[in-house]
Amino acid sequence: MSTRLSQLFVRTLREDPSDAEVTSHRLLVRAGYIRRQAPGVFAWLPLGLRVKAKIEGIIRDEMARAGAQEVHFPALLPREPYEATGRWTEYGDGMFRLKDRKDADYLLAPTHEEPFTLLVKDLYSSYKDLPVTLYQIQDKYRDEARPRAGLLRGREFTMKDAYSFDSSDEGLDRSYQAQRDAYERIFTRLGLPYVIVKADAGAMGGSKSEEFLHPTEVGEDTFVRSAGGYAANVEAFTTIVPDEIPLEGLAPATELAPHDTPTIDTLVAYLNEVAPRADRPWAGSDTLKNVILALTHLDGTREIVAVGLPGDREVDMKRVEVAFYPAEVEPATDADFAKNKGLVKGYIGPRALGSESFTGIRYYVDPRIVSGSAWATGADAQGVHVTNLVMGRDFTADGVLEVAQVREGDPAPDGSGPIETARGMEIGHVFQLGRKYAEILGLKVLDENGKQVTVTMGSYGIGVTRILAVIAESNNDEKGLVWPENVSPFDVHVVATGKDQVVYDVAEKLVADLEAKRLDVLFDDRPKVSPGVKFGDAELLGVPKIVVVGRSAGEGVVELWDRRTGERTPVPVAEAVAALVNG
Repeated sequence: MSTRLSQLFVRTLREDPSDAEVTSHRLLVRAGYIRRQAPGVFAWLPLGLRVKAKIEGIIRDEMARAGAQEVHFPALLPREPYEATGRWTEYGDGMFRLKDRKDADYLLAPTHEEPFTLLVKDLYSSYKDLPVTLYQIQDKYRDEARPRAGLLRGREFTMKDAYSFDSSDEGLDRSYQAQRDAYERIFTRLGLPYVIVKADAGAMGGSKSEEFLHPTEVGEDTFVRSAGGYAANVEAFTTIVPDEIPLEGLAPATELAPHDTPTIDTLVAYLNEVAPRADRPWAGSDTLKNVILALTHLDGTREIVAVGLPGDREVDMKRVEVAFYPAEVEPATDADFAKNKGLVKGYIGPRALGSESFTGIRYYVDPRIVSGSAWATGADAQGVHVTNLVMGRDFTADGVLEVAQVREGDPAPDGSGPIETARGMEIGHVFQLGRKYAEILGLKVLDENGKQVTVTMGSYGIGVTRILAVIAESNNDEKGLVWPENVSPFDVHVVATGKDQVVYDVAEKLVADLEAKRLDVLFDDRPKVSPGVKFGDAELLGVPKIVVVGRSAGEGVVELWDRRTGERTPVPVAEAVAALVNG
């Protein structure tokens, strides 16, 4: 098939869109693939739909190979299933909610676990019906507070979501592995480098969870990896816990004279001045920092909590959000401190947090703060600190939380060496959901003995539109897009340049010959457009194989232009088709 550029619905732009933050956003708009409708919402134009369809085709191939079957649910769904699982409330402001004319509640689905579960419940009742894996490619809707980076973080986006249903945990393991393997094949075919990392399941729930991350500087996720093969999202990274220390014989806690030391740096300098250690100087890692956070729960109530961590570490708010999900988290405000008079900014200590006057404040500590470890920390009075305050003797905590920032050089939890950190963009995620949704929604089947058992589920997502943006982000140059062949909107871009009729006659014949070889051709047949504009559009649109039919056409010669390398090669017209098919 061929498409004439003179008839194609496209308008290329020479200027970048004012709201474009990343290269993919800038080029996809300029080249006429997408068009902004609202923050985080884009219209798909013919060129964009062609690339999107190529990506979806690869996904469908591999889903079929993995034994999954395609279905399609509506995006508009009733409230009741999501109310039953608690997610009508848990999603908070992230979900689009609406009412119909009869005042019934609906939502625009952010994800489809509930409908898939209920569909299988409606149709299947025996272990003989299982296993089954169903998937769809469907639009999702999330009311992102800060949609950004074009297609990388939007309010409407296309996902492939698959769900496996098994009657046993062993069956779930097999289904999970089949989807995981399919993802590796998909991303390999798309030419996307990826790292598989251990991940937190977040709002989805469940046990085993892994993300496929594409390493990129514009990525929203930080992940860690070691030379020995360990890889994890920072939210899922776990600290190696030090051994506990016997409490007997430890030095008593000692309060220091009041001094103006409201920061860790000033405290460390003061400690080295007035209480020097015999073995080494004091460091930030010897101090205990107590951070006060405010949680806003789903019912609107506000709660103050405290987290203790080594003074040389900062709190990672993404890890905090995971730890306290589904509550919203922010640093405590002046108003929060005003309501809790015993909290002395800069000098907050764990003794006050654990005392009867603060029974309403939950206190958590970093895993490094083990029983018997001694710390220099606040003494809950202006200007006063205490040394040798021992965990398990002088203070206790309500629990342990992994919320400290992860740093380069931290030891990997599997013992495979120090970690390095990198930026990545999530392009796929696989979960073992287990029986959470099946239990709530009553999805049970009869087993071999005629007894009812709860079905166990897996969930597997790929961001289709995000992948398109990621491919564009990593396949471009200063002049425009450079698509990989298997997702390019066309196989060949034929550019006719010049005023002589022979140019267009040769181009028409070449296009027909390419069509006969079942190639998809974009034909720039615009008669009154300059060669410079045509070449500029060809570079911007990014079809990797370009044929220039110009002034040498009358001599039976055309030019093959490899958009990926920039190489231009004159070839006889008679050899052009074979070169394009085989090249």
